[in-house]
Amino acid sequence: MKMKNTLFALCVAILTPLLFNSCDEGDAVVDDVTSNVTRGAILRTVNVISNEIPLGTPDAQFAVELEVQDAENGALVNSVEVYVGFRDNTVETGATDLDKEEILVTTLDVASFSVGEFGFPRTMYSISAPDLLSTLSLSEDDLDGGDQFTIRFELVLKDGRRFSFAQNSGTLTGSFFSSPFLYTPTVTCPVEATQFAGDYLITQTTPEVDGPTLSTGTVVTLEVGETSTQRIFQTANYPLYCAALRPFTIDLVCGEVVVPNQNSGCACSSGGDWFTDPEVRASYDPSDDSVFEVTFTDDAQSDCASPAQTTYSFTKQ
Repeated sequence: MKMKNTLFALCVAILTPLLFNSCDEGDAVVDDVTSNVTRGAILRTVNVISNEIPLGTPDAQFAVELEVQDAENGALVNSVEVYVGFRDNTVETGATDLDKEEILVTTLDVASFSVGEFGFPRTMYSISAPDLLSTLSLSEDDLDGGDQFTIRFELVLKDGRRFSFAQNSGTLTGSFFSSPFLYTPTVTCPVEATQFAGDYLITQTTPEVDGPTLSTGTVVTLEVGETSTQRIFQTANYPLYCAALRPFTIDLVCGEVVVPNQNSGCACSSGGDWFTDPEVRASYDPSDDSVFEVTFTDDAQSDCASPAQTTYSFTKQ
């Protein structure tokens, strides 16, 4: 407490002359700062309505509700430009890479937006799968599960400045502002909500690295995640050392079981013990969800041991 009081007195002693000098000059420091501040803007995600493109689904689309935020309730922003592109993530050896550079597809006038509950302009933007394909000169035959479209928004301010993904930061993309500007709807194959869902007995079928990786021999409940192809279950990762349950996520992508990067929550030293997509993915039968396998790279960061390819069998109960 004594140290805090001493620091406070020192700060007052330093700042007081500065404040009085500023007042004597007729210009407050605060006035000078605020008069020279350049205000920006963000585009906040209110609700992602659809962020996947299921193959063979006529009404497939990308859709999102957005909100423009700035210091003047959206008055600083003139328009929002929308760009679309394509990432060919499934190029076979010797085949043509069908990546497409982004194209400006439309410009949204902020004056036409409605006013949201917080007083900022809001709009719902959607683009259908056929429109995405025609804009990028692609056909459905060019698509495979795991490919991605890119939807990028760019704010155009009335003074000519622009804000988009390239100007983003962790603060904006995180939960506080949720302003990524860039979305990547994935091409998927439809999976019914009742498929690969419910109670499953999980069993580790590969040799253990240092004890079981997941809660082998237990029954877990698979639930539909953020997309129709995503499944999530709760498990203790490395149960001999860490008992806390954590969500484990898989994606059923057109016959392959994809394991997105995820922290195990149980590390030896650096906190970097991660599960990632395997060298060779397990497959699944869309018509039979009674038994399937999940393979992933165990300890991808070599935090506790060398990375290993770990496989689990899932048997419906």
